[in-house]
Parts: sequence; C-alpha cells; structure tokens
Amino acid sequence: MREVPKFSADVPRASELSVPLYEVVKRQVTEAIMMGKWSAGTVLPSEIALSQMFGVAVGTIRRALQDLTNEGLLSRRRKTGTVVTGRTPQHSLRFFFQYFRLHGLDGSLQNSTSDILSLKRRQASEEERAGLRLDDAAEVISIHRLRSVGGRPVMHEVMALPARILPEFPDKREDIPSLLYLFLLDRYGIRISAVREQIAADMATQEDCRLLQLDMPSAVLTIDEVAYDQSAVPVLVAKHRATTRSHRYVHEVQ
Repeated sequence: MREVPKFSADVPRASELSVPLYEVVKRQVTEAIMMGKWSAGTVLPSEIALSQMFGVAVGTIRRALQDLTNEGLLSRRRKTGTVVTGRTPQHSLRFFFQYFRLHGLDGSLQNSTSDILSLKRRQASEEERAGLRLDDAAEVISIHRLRSVGGRPVMHEVMALPARILPEFPDKREDIPSLLYLFLLDRYGIRISAVREQIAADMATQEDCRLLQLDMPSAVLTIDEVAYDQSAVPVLVAKHRATTRSHRYVHEVQ
C-alpha cells in the first residue's frame, strides 16, 4: 500500500493570498508527484477525501485536479478515479517556478538549496536598463545567489529586478525566499508568464572557480534570462553560470 503524502495543514485562506487557493493545492499535489510520493499509476483519494486532507472546499480540489489533468500529470478514468500518469513536463513554465534547471546525468529531478551571497539596491547597469526597459536613473534590487545540490555548489546567479515595482522588498539576505517567482506572485501579484533564455558556454572566471569549486581552466554553462509578467513586461533579468560536471540542463518541449 502506497504511503499517503502529508500535506500542509496550514493552507492559507483565499483572502490572504494574491494567488488563487486552488493554485496552492496544485503546488502541493504536483510536489507529491514530482518527488515520487505519488508514483505513476497511483489512484488519488476521492475529491471529498482530498478536500478533508487540505481543509478546502471540494470545488477547490476539483479545479486543481482538472488543471493538472489538462497539463497531463493526471488522467480521469471511469470506474477507477483520478490516476497519476507518470508524464511530468518538468520544464513547463509552472514547473520552472518550483524546480531547479539542472538535472542529474540520468535525467533525475534535483533538489537544490540556495545561499544568498549578496543583496543590494543599486542603480541599474546599462545592460539591465535595456533588458528591463528602465530609464537612466532607475534602481534595481540585485541578488547574487549560490545554488547547491547534495552539498556541492553547481550554479551561481545574479538577478536584477526593478525596485519601483517591489515596495518593502526584504532587506535582509535571510528573508529572501528560495522560490523567488512564487514570492513575486504571492507578495506582489506578479505572475511570470514567459521566460526567454540564451544558453552558451564560457571559460570559468576566478569567481566561478572559487564559488563552484573548479580548477582552472574549466568550462561553465551560461544562461542569460529575461522573465516577463502577465502583461509581457520584463520584470527580471538574470545571469546564471553553472558547472555541468555532474548535471545537465534539460530542455523539454511537449
């Protein structure tokens, strides 16, 4: 008998969220599927049972399950119920919110931890102004973050966001959440609706070698990212530099 995943008993009220409550349910169900707690072929509990597990209305559960069915994670079968398909489009935009870009050499999903190396409010660089469509005097919130998998550093990234659209943004490094896209949605109602990436290779710099524990000379993967909100306005630019000694960047089109 398969173990029933434990979900958060403290699901916020809809009035406390800028994100719909069914999206919270979708995240937790998705997490259970992506991390193998509900494997392919698992029949989910009934909508009534799920509503009791999450402490939400049956209609909220129904909307979440329908969305996940449309996305291919679940299927509805007569006389059986709602079944996990095993088809996990790990690089759809919604998964991009929650999961790490780099996968194991066997294609497995990786859990990463993040360490904020610096947090600054500063004037935008020329490149950032162009990417974010800012005027010359605009300021950005700049975050330099190191990502690790299994205790080993694999990527560092510098992100810049327009300061004017993020009032009362945390000013302490320890207050920056690891899931930044979800934080933007929950706190500011900014929904990332599109991401454009340019991928290349480069020789590791001294900073790369220090942060990623590389020897010189080494090569790194570079990802230049621009993320756009629901109005197609750029709200984040980032430069990611990663080692692919034990990881691969996976791009999946479905």
